[in-house]
Amino acid sequence: MSARELIVLGTASQVPTRHRNHNGYLLRWDGDGLLFDPGEGTQRQMVRAGVAAHDIDRICVTHFHGDHSLGLAGVIQRINLDRVPHRVTAHYPASGQRFFDRLRYATAYRETVALTEEPVAGDGAVLARTPAYTLEAARLSHPVESYGYRLTEPDGRRMLPERLAALGVRGPEIGRLQRDRVLETEGRTVALEEVSEVRRGQRFAFIMDTRLCDGADALAQGCDLLVIESTFLDEEEALAVEYGHLTAGQAARLAARAGVRHLVLTHFSQRYGDPSEFERQARDAGFDGELTVAQDLMTVALPKRR
Repeated sequence: MSARELIVLGTASQVPTRHRNHNGYLLRWDGDGLLFDPGEGTQRQMVRAGVAAHDIDRICVTHFHGDHSLGLAGVIQRINLDRVPHRVTAHYPASGQRFFDRLRYATAYRETVALTEEPVAGDGAVLARTPAYTLEAARLSHPVESYGYRLTEPDGRRMLPERLAALGVRGPEIGRLQRDRVLETEGRTVALEEVSEVRRGQRFAFIMDTRLCDGADALAQGCDLLVIESTFLDEEEALAVEYGHLTAGQAARLAARAGVRHLVLTHFSQRYGDPSEFERQARDAGFDGELTVAQDLMTVALPKRR
């Protein structure tokens, strides 16, 4: 399997700080790269993280507040400057089309790449199906229209060596059985299901600015890696609800309910300098899986398969 990892380009909400750039996250999923919420300064953070424009296949914008989208202008122009040879597709709320248009054409440049626009509307939809994943979106709860995103790998099969040996299937026969799903051997037919079990596909979700809502719960369900905003600590829960955000405890309880294996907290208010309190409150809220409080330019690998 090729690399599946998250590269964190920025973790600040609304206002960047000395140590936190505006949002930006690149997910490497086998041969594809999905860039989520490129805020201001994303292009420079890409350089610092060793991410090239050629690494981007899709751009997914949750909503059109500046800390999640102002970097679009520079990223799109860099894609064209570097003459990225493959198609790049952009997903974003359809209600923000005017903002996307302004950012795409913020200044004069030479277009060399066919950027495909596929906006999201309604309660969300399946946006793409590839051999490696299905990409879907779901509506969140924020003062402006916002969507979260989820990747789901198709389920596969895991071969069982003891069953293969018991039925005398070996060597090149295993490959033929995986390809054809049935194999004629020693006068009998062996079905793939007899010598394998379901290998659950991996799941990833990206949830930014939102209150607790059904869409966030659905996106997080059963995820191996969940990237989610935790703008405030629990003491500011009333403020979080008013402005359409989550606290560390709310995000952790959502992840625990959903059975998330690895939780990544991010999108921190400038009022907080010490990230350790986010981890403490997430643990106090009952999340006992792997937990990362995101920092700029860190890399987070998807958990190994179960």
